[in-house]
Amino acid sequence: MVRQDALRLWCRKDWKLEAGAMEYTGSQYVGEFVDGRMEGDAEYILPTETKYIGEMKDGMFHGQGTLYFPNGSRFDAVWEKGLVVKGTYTFSDGLQYDPENWHYCDSYDRRFYTEICHGLKPAGISQLTNMDPPRKIPPGCYDCGDGFYNPNTRIVKDYNYRFLRNAARKLRPATHQDHNSRNNSVPAVSESHVMSS
Repeated sequence: MVRQDALRLWCRKDWKLEAGAMEYTGSQYVGEFVDGRMEGDAEYILPTETKYIGEMKDGMFHGQGTLYFPNGSRFDAVWEKGLVVKGTYTFSDGLQYDPENWHYCDSYDRRFYTEICHGLKPAGISQLTNMDPPRKIPPGCYDCGDGFYNPNTRIVKDYNYRFLRNAARKLRPATHQDHNSRNNSVPAVSESHVMSS
């Protein structure tokens, strides 16, 4: 959403975006405007640091455009009114996802993509992730996909050791009394609610 008062009229059909115009969404937009709407070639940066570079029409992704993700992957696509018509996802290591002929890490071939590209390790040296060498996990911490979780501080930091978020408070097992009570100071969780990673 772009505030109308953040746009300055230069001529009847040309608008200019000024600093702070996207403060409500936390996004940034660099591009052209037509009648006050984002339109034409553009760069749109989301608060997650995901970046769209491509064509826009009426404030939506429209035409050729690419989403660049912070982890190095990308999604090249043709868009129509904000929806994908067709596209290709490429992982940060160069592996392209092909929905019709996807044979990566299936029952026939369980190798990681780096093993397919660079060969298997010698006997006795295991490769446990696609990342080679694997990232070093600080002692007592867990890799949670977007950073490291420290159970002592209950804080998740990114791989550059910058704060990401506080972890949820501890959950206790569900009991029969929880079904009859509406006031629990610590929320209960049953096994069906626990997601495994």
